Amino acid sequence: MLNRIFFITCCFVMAVSSANADLPDFTQLVEKTAPAVVKINTVGKAAPQNEQSRIQGQMPDIFRDLFEQRRGPSRPSRTMGSGFVISKDGYILTNHHVVDNAEEIQVQFADRSEYSATIVGSDRLSDLALLKIEAEDLPILEFADPDGLKVGAWVLAIGSPFGLDYSVTAGIVSAIGRSIPTAESTNYVPFIQTDVAINPGNSGGPLFNLDGKVVGINSQIYSRSGGSIGLSFAIPVSVANNVVKQLKNDGKVQRGWLGVGIQGITKKLAEALDLPSPQGALVTAVVPGSPAEKGDIAPGDVIVSFDAQSILDSEDLPHIVGLITPGKTVKVELFREGIRKNMSVEVGVLDRGEEDLEIGSDGSDRLGLIIEGLSEDELRSLRLRGGIRVTSVSVGSAGELAGLMPADIIVQLGYSRIDDSEEYEQVIASLPKGTPIPIRFYRQSQAIFRTIQLND
Repeated sequence: MLNRIFFITCCFVMAVSSANADLPDFTQLVEKTAPAVVKINTVGKAAPQNEQSRIQGQMPDIFRDLFEQRRGPSRPSRTMGSGFVISKDGYILTNHHVVDNAEEIQVQFADRSEYSATIVGSDRLSDLALLKIEAEDLPILEFADPDGLKVGAWVLAIGSPFGLDYSVTAGIVSAIGRSIPTAESTNYVPFIQTDVAINPGNSGGPLFNLDGKVVGINSQIYSRSGGSIGLSFAIPVSVANNVVKQLKNDGKVQRGWLGVGIQGITKKLAEALDLPSPQGALVTAVVPGSPAEKGDIAPGDVIVSFDAQSILDSEDLPHIVGLITPGKTVKVELFREGIRKNMSVEVGVLDRGEEDLEIGSDGSDRLGLIIEGLSEDELRSLRLRGGIRVTSVSVGSAGELAGLMPADIIVQLGYSRIDDSEEYEQVIASLPKGTPIPIRFYRQSQAIFRTIQLND
């Protein structure tokens, strides 16, 4: 009996030893890559108005005036994050939200050397920013092959969570191509999801594979407490390559624009639309004058391939369109009334001007709202001559910052009265950016005036 127990114990010890032998040793990887990782500290103007507006927007109206009266003088904002060197002559990559509104940017290396940095260019839609410091012969990190990353692969992050310099955490890739809206409620990044412990301060830092090459730039966490719960998201190098090249050459990023509202395909929808399978992007709306309209794409079409890339989920479409060079003509494969069609579309430029009406992947408009019209009976019961009802408000959008909520009835925007959905769409298509606009709406039969502002 004792011999049997000893045999089982030995087998268990050998199994554990064998498993440990298969685990990666990160020590050499850290020694190799850490010198090119930097800590970033910034000093900005006053505390961002949009954050104050967000707080106010969540307050009951009775407390709003009190907040305005008691709010003290604005103090300079301070942020910290991470980044990494991508060229020996001082180009550094980080997140847009790390340096947004920054007036002073200080970069610190592992050897405690410090440099002042300037912003070469910053792109809010991808949440990436390119910095430059005056230095030579710096250690650098290289991007990995964008197609080489697989779910289940080991990855490692280095950054400064909560200001704790050069902390190292490791985990595996949980998923690829996640559609997670950025802080600006945009959806142009197919995020890498990992279980690597990422916390505030890790933003902008690199995510490595076991070869020491960068597979992503850490950007977001999902958390109920503000700390890591094993759900972190990184911007893939497929996006970073494109953005860095444009920021370095032009200081800004141009991305493709199609001009459609889309939604996913359920099994019942697939059956109703005579589709072979529940996949693709169902077109719910088309912007007038957009590339989609010019290319004869119509509401009800189901796009299953764009530029020779399959569209499995609706979220895939903005990821693909955004990376296409504006002006390029691409092939589109879609189903219309159950019949497969092949078409061509010349991709436009996103954010071309104030006249653009952007429709999000959730169908939201420039203000981040989804709206619906009101029937004559509803208007009569509300004692209103006209208006439109808010049915959804996107997180972080201009509508949310203004304090709008589902069920609010918008009756005025700027100096224009809003009687129906058509008038509303005409007004928001010409709203200027960066300028507060008065908005009047009804909430539970009470008329409310606020201001709403599109981001620059």
